[in-house]
Amino acid sequence: MTRFLHNRRQWLRNVAGPVASFAAAGTTPLAWPKFCQSAEVRPWPYVHAQPPFRFHADFDLRPYSGLLEELSSLQREMQTQLHIAPARETIDVYVFRLESTYRHYLRTYFPELSMRRAMFVKTTGPGNVFAHFSNQFGTDLRHECTHALLHATLPMVPLWLDEGLAEYYEVPASQRAFDNPHLASLRRQPLWDRPSAMEKLEQVRQFEAMGGDQYRDAWSWVHFMLHGNEAALWELRSFLGEIQNRVPPEPLSQRLAARIPNLMDAYKSHLRHWRRS
Repeated sequence: MTRFLHNRRQWLRNVAGPVASFAAAGTTPLAWPKFCQSAEVRPWPYVHAQPPFRFHADFDLRPYSGLLEELSSLQREMQTQLHIAPARETIDVYVFRLESTYRHYLRTYFPELSMRRAMFVKTTGPGNVFAHFSNQFGTDLRHECTHALLHATLPMVPLWLDEGLAEYYEVPASQRAFDNPHLASLRRQPLWDRPSAMEKLEQVRQFEAMGGDQYRDAWSWVHFMLHGNEAALWELRSFLGEIQNRVPPEPLSQRLAARIPNLMDAYKSHLRHWRRS
């Protein structure tokens, strides 16, 4: 997990150490699960480099070349929108055909982690993404690869923002602005009775505290900053830029409140009225 600290010395000491979207206590050299191994470690049957990613799979990835190209282009999109630097490391992505193989692998090498359909793990070295094939395969890879790209260039990302950005980029590019399912979900709620204050999200420190409402609300603030207000977008880019330069930034909620009069009204109005022109 990432901790958001404001004391400069404490913050720099924190970001110099392990940081992860889904943290592991240690790392293990990657190999085939034991029940798939012969006397020697077997190579992955399919390995495909699509910078900044290197994909490893136990099934043929060629039918999914379009998705792999989309994941590679995700870095350019994030650079353009967020003004962050490109990944400074190769990100290894491990994909399993069967959920049972995936679960066995993670239980073997990362027994301390709670099981998820897909996950990003980063300790002291380059990050790794793990996923298994399912009807959410594309969504899972886009989500976890977003985490990987953020942490390949930033020393830390506040948990809520990390997840909000991953929720934003997990849908295909053509759906990000107008067709994310979170938007319809929010419009079914009386937003004026249930304000989703950013300060509340900033208080979430543990991954386990991120429930469905928190994911949706984190996405909504990311959408507002990317599409709803130029000053908010400037502050988001500035905030990430300071983190990239290892300068401890002020909380994003305080920065937005100082720049945007009636911030909550602007946020709720954006979500209520946002649609294709």
